[in-house]
Amino acid sequence: MRLMKIAALAALPLWAGAAGAEELRLSHQFAPGDLRHRIAEMVAEDVAAADVDLTIQIFPSGSLFKATEQYLPLSRGQLDMTVLPLSYAGGQRPEYNLTLMPGLIKSHDHAARMNASPFMAEIERILNEDDVMTLVHGYLAGGFASTDGCIRRPEDIKGKTVRAAGKGFEEMLQAAGASIASMPSSETYNAMQQNVLQALNTSSSSFVSFRLQELAKCYTPASDVTLWFMYQPLLINKTTFDRLTPEQQEALRAASAKAEAYYLEEAKKEDAASVEVFRNAGVEIAEMTEEDFMAWRDLAQQSSYKVFVEEVPDGQKLLDMALAVE
Repeated sequence: MRLMKIAALAALPLWAGAAGAEELRLSHQFAPGDLRHRIAEMVAEDVAAADVDLTIQIFPSGSLFKATEQYLPLSRGQLDMTVLPLSYAGGQRPEYNLTLMPGLIKSHDHAARMNASPFMAEIERILNEDDVMTLVHGYLAGGFASTDGCIRRPEDIKGKTVRAAGKGFEEMLQAAGASIASMPSSETYNAMQQNVLQALNTSSSSFVSFRLQELAKCYTPASDVTLWFMYQPLLINKTTFDRLTPEQQEALRAASAKAEAYYLEEAKKEDAASVEVFRNAGVEIAEMTEEDFMAWRDLAQQSSYKVFVEEVPDGQKLLDMALAVE
């Protein structure tokens, strides 16, 4: 019932305030202090400082829309902006599942090249078809945490119930013998606390902002060898953007360009910072080797890559575009 009321409110006119002034609503699932919240704040603050009669109101922690229920309202103009793990919308657009695919991104610098590639231009074309456009590109790295034993190789996950975030990781982990529990990262603390989950994948940022070091016994972080990268851009409804004045559009683009550069640099720092948080909490740290990575990648090619190509129209072409980015 509560969601229906929120949806009704969201359908009200987007434009508010004094004549000529616009207020946009930005929703996300993350806690204040999380890097993705800081990206939203940076854009909002810089737009406000530009003095172009444009303000952005931020609704963190899933307070306006639930984590997995933001893409459709965004595409329908019921929500103006969101910071969203794009694979959450893989049910609407299966092509987005390629933005969280095991072993596809190898480093943050590789992710930056992916953001500027023809592959990402094709993802943008699909977003535009849904009346959505990207303001800030960003990939975050992540790893594994477990309440029972360390996870380095596929055999370490067998028999565990795992949260994997995206379809590609779920298929790979199932092939390794895991059971899957699907949920947004904002729900993982309670699930791990109640032993619904024995292990999970998520970003370095989410591991810390959702305080998972309080429950984990072993942490396999993003490091020199990293299996898990997830695309988490700041998006805006395209019609909403097109309705803004040229000055407002320019202020939003300038703020977004600055935030994107910050996002990349801070994403690199988040990995090391998360290791310190877990180590200080007494959690065992397990490093993944190149050999471990290749064992996972081989499994992914037999499972998630194969399924993606079979299920998605032009899936092989899109996968090849992503793999072509070096």
